[in-house]
Amino acid sequence: MGLSQNKYCGRSIWLTFKDFCLAGPLPVSTSCVLVLILALLYLLRVYRQRQRTTRIRGPQSPSWVYGFAKTVLDSAATTELYERWAKEYGPVYKVPYILGQSRVILWDPKAISHFYARDTWFYHQTPFNKASIQLVMGRGVMWADGESHKRQRKTLNPVFGAAAVRSLTSIFQNVAHKVSHSSLARHCPRNRSQAVIAWDAEIGSNRGTGGAVIDVQQWMNHISLDSAGIGILSHDFGALDGNDSDVTHVLNAFSSAAHVSHKLVILAQNFPSILKLPLPRTQFAQKLNLALGKICQEMLLRTHKEKETGSADQGDKSCLGLLLKAEEGAGLTQQEVLAEARVLLLGGFETTAVSMTWAFIELARNPDIQTKLRDECLEFGSTPSYDDLTNKLPYLNAVVNEILRLHAPVTEIPRSATQEDVIPLSEPMRTAAGNLTNNVCIPKGTVVVVPLAALNCSVSMWGPDAKAFKPSRWLKEDEGMHGARETLHNYRHLMTFGNGARMCLGRLFALAEFKAVLFVLVQNFVFEMADGPEVKIVESLGFLPRPSVVGSTEAGCSVPLRVHRYDV
Repeated sequence: MGLSQNKYCGRSIWLTFKDFCLAGPLPVSTSCVLVLILALLYLLRVYRQRQRTTRIRGPQSPSWVYGFAKTVLDSAATTELYERWAKEYGPVYKVPYILGQSRVILWDPKAISHFYARDTWFYHQTPFNKASIQLVMGRGVMWADGESHKRQRKTLNPVFGAAAVRSLTSIFQNVAHKVSHSSLARHCPRNRSQAVIAWDAEIGSNRGTGGAVIDVQQWMNHISLDSAGIGILSHDFGALDGNDSDVTHVLNAFSSAAHVSHKLVILAQNFPSILKLPLPRTQFAQKLNLALGKICQEMLLRTHKEKETGSADQGDKSCLGLLLKAEEGAGLTQQEVLAEARVLLLGGFETTAVSMTWAFIELARNPDIQTKLRDECLEFGSTPSYDDLTNKLPYLNAVVNEILRLHAPVTEIPRSATQEDVIPLSEPMRTAAGNLTNNVCIPKGTVVVVPLAALNCSVSMWGPDAKAFKPSRWLKEDEGMHGARETLHNYRHLMTFGNGARMCLGRLFALAEFKAVLFVLVQNFVFEMADGPEVKIVESLGFLPRPSVVGSTEAGCSVPLRVHRYDV
């Protein structure tokens, strides 16, 4: 009997049993027999399912309560463990998780391709992810699955296409030039770069100390928020001007690990209802929803009014502006439009801020690479267009790709199988029973994980220097990613943006902003680690893992860098 036949057979037996019960009172003996038959059929179904399910290998659980759940929260440790386990147990293996449950990890390229091809249809967001996404972002494209996801994604794709992002590149450059408070700008010549104004003022007030110490993470938060605000919502939050709006406050709180309990996060993954409790992060999410909802509602009303009066502003090229102009034929409800705005803003802010922070850390740690990048930017000279950033600055592209490889903002993708699935493998694998198999059968409800960050740093795919920051591996003359070229078929052979139906919607937006900001700031400033190149960097648990310096001598700075003006 096939899988679908078995499913419908069980359903038919249950419906027949229900009809018997509704037909009238049954003798006790008859009821007992029917219950016994139903129980036996259920047990038979469970037995047959277990017989079909592939018994895969994996590490022994260190704790029945937590399994490896605590370890997985430490992305640096997990990256090492995932590859070691793949070598020991095979390219598809199980990892013990909370309360005796387990997760299936995919390391095999063919298995990963199969997973991406069925994402949103046969693999849905886990209950915890679905609840947390709805809490923070609403029922937008990240929350949706299946047909709803397909409909929303189809509407949003043109909003983040190359043509739309091309027109936003100047916004990213202007924001990078605006790294100053308005009070400083008023006292400085208008033809000078605002980044130079702000950091020159800091450097000038610290003469004799070898430059100014800045918290690069805070600055990247401000740059990313203002870029996302203008580019996505057509709204200037003024974070770089020192405006402490509700949205700025809430997003900074989300980025912080101060309100995150590791044990609570672990428990919530099994009991998503915990997210409904009045926790600090739940309250932050509600504040964010209210603040963004107000901004979006104002923009929605303004756009509708412009349509009615025939005075629609053709100059509004923001993502939400384009979405609202096409709203009538888009098939999105007003609530979905508001949810998309939250998705786009939070996604655009958080991931880019994390990546840019890591970029300046790595450049400060590697002065030779920083000098080579600056030389390319200075030699190019003029302000680059979107096409220039994409095609005419090879070393800038190499640095950006290497940051995205080594420090993926999203470390892994967990999904829940909505039905039994047979996952193909690129090569035979040994099961727990000692047999070789070319595929793995998993039951409905299995949580499947694609470890993005670990795959990006895999020695088998990127060579023995996979853990090193080496932009030259992206240049044609370097063969540092030969294995990745053969096995990974994602964007630039990276797992960072995912793949399939849920491939990162804003990747072109993020790449353009990342490159534009890096170009402007590296041209004008030299960056060094304030506490020395050997200082330890750890990742703290916020909305996404964020870097922070251990034991910094600079009070109040999570990532302090010493910055001084580059003089030609």
